[in-house]
Formats: sequence, C-alpha cells, structure tokens
Amino acid sequence: MPRSNDSDILPTGAEQVSGPTAAPPAPAPDEEVQLGGGVSSPAPPDAEGPARGRPRRRRVLRRALLALAAIVALLVGYYGFCLYQVWHTARTDDARPADAIVVLGAAQYNGRPSPVLAARLDHALLLWQHGYAKHVVVTGGKQPGDRYTEATASADYLIARGVPDGAILREVQGHNTWDSLAATARILRNRDLSSVLIVSDPYHSLRARQTARELGLDADASPTRTSPVHGWGEWKRMFKEAAGVGVARFIGYRRLLQISG
Repeated sequence: MPRSNDSDILPTGAEQVSGPTAAPPAPAPDEEVQLGGGVSSPAPPDAEGPARGRPRRRRVLRRALLALAAIVALLVGYYGFCLYQVWHTARTDDARPADAIVVLGAAQYNGRPSPVLAARLDHALLLWQHGYAKHVVVTGGKQPGDRYTEATASADYLIARGVPDGAILREVQGHNTWDSLAATARILRNRDLSSVLIVSDPYHSLRARQTARELGLDADASPTRTSPVHGWGEWKRMFKEAAGVGVARFIGYRRLLQISG
C-alpha cells in the first residue's frame, strides 16, 4: 500500500488553516504588549498628572515669593521715605511771618517748665522778639494731681521774659498733639487768624505741621535747636514718628490718634 505524504497528515487535534498564516491582532491604542504575548491593562489617563503638577506648583510658589518680596521692598522704601522727611523737617527751619506762634506743650513741674518745654518756649520767644508774629499760643492741659496746666506754666515763663500777657493765647485742655492743635485752630478762627509757626522738638515737627494743616491751618514748622532730646534718643523718636506719619497719610492724624491712643 503506498505511504501517505507527510504533508497530508495533520497532528491530532490540530486545525488546518488554509491560505497564508494569519498575523496576530494589533494591540489596541491604549494597550501595551508585554513579553510572553500578554496584554497589559490600559494606562490611567492621569498617570503623569502629579509629575506635570509639580513644576506648576513651583512656578506658583516662586511668583508668590517674588510678589511678597516686592511688597516688602515697597513698604521698606516707603518707610525710608517717611523717615527721611521726618529727619529733613527736623533739620529745616521754615520760619516766616505768621498770625501766631504755636508752642506745643510738654511736661511742667509745679508751674516750672521742664527742660523740653523751656527749650520750645525759648525758641518761640526768639521768634516773637524778631517780629515773626504778634501772638503766641501756648498749649497743654494738666495731668491728674497737677496744680498748673502746661499752658499756664508756659505763659508765666514768657511773661517773665517780656512777652505781654495780651499777646499770649492759652489752650488749656489738650493732652496730645491733635487735641491741642484742634483747640488752637478754634481759638484762632474766632479771631480770624489762620497762619501759624509751629514750635516743637525737631523730631516732632513734621507730624505737628501736618496735623495743623489737616485742621485747616496754614502751618509751617520752626523747630527749637536747644532741645535736650538728641543723639540716639532723638533717633528712636524719629523712627516712631516716621511710622506714624506713614500711616496717617492714608487714614489721617485724627484716625491715627483714635487707633493708637
């Protein structure tokens, strides 16, 4: 019996495939072919999200830090500008003819002006003697237990040095710069007076002048040159004054007094 051709014999269980050998199906776009012919699960669409988010967060943080640095630099620059103005006004005498010389009060001891107040009064006396104004306004109330107001002690001091009592106007209620100058403005308006020379310590001159202007007075400052407050003590007060002036430019001196007391 003739032997069958090997090509005609198929192994048991095998299926005959006609035509060219079929290629395996291509993996779907979201599938990955693994070794061994297996197919992995589709990759999550946000698998790279955290990696992409980190550079974005760093950029936001960097921009926030730059904005914060710019704000700090602006505030420091503004404070430096205010400090320069306080210092410049302290070193400048803007004396000119006016309706009145206004002496801001300071401590007195049983009717005797303290060295700070005496220095202010001596400067006001000099201005009056040189004819800068016909009137001198002395300001300041008294502390609990005092027998004299600051204004009374100041008036007595000036009278003893040749200023006529009729040339002196007294403001006897104020306990701070705003209150004293507000009362002074009312006293002067009742006499149709408006221009003033403010006399105080150098470090205090800018705030005093600006407060008087806020109250409607035509004010300039003429700081005393004999104040006992100098050196580091004066600079410490200038630092504080610069902060107050800087804030008051936005909210006003009256509001600043209400906040700071």
